Amino acid sequence: MSMKAFRVEGLYSPKGKNWYKFTKDLVAESEKDAEERAYSLMGSKYGIKRRLIKIEKIGEINPEESNDPTVKFVMRDSNE
Repeated sequence: MSMKAFRVEGLYSPKGKNWYKFTKDLVAESEKDAEERAYSLMGSKYGIKRRLIKIEKIGEINPEESNDPTVKFVMRDSNE
C-alpha cells in the first residue's frame, strides 16, 4: 500500500478541563492509520490520554500544502 499525506484536526484537553484545537499533518497508509498515529503522537509527545483527544476531521492533503518538514521529506518522491 502506498503512503499518503493526511491532515488530522481535533481537540485535546491536557488536564481534562479546557479544550484546545490542534492540527497535525501525518504520513499514513489510510485514514484509520492516520487516526492511530495522531493518538500515538499526542500521547507520547504531550502525555495526553486518548480519552482526552477528540478527532473531528481527517482528510487527505497534497504534501505540498503541509508545513510539516517530515511530511514533505517522506513524500518528496511521490510527486515525481
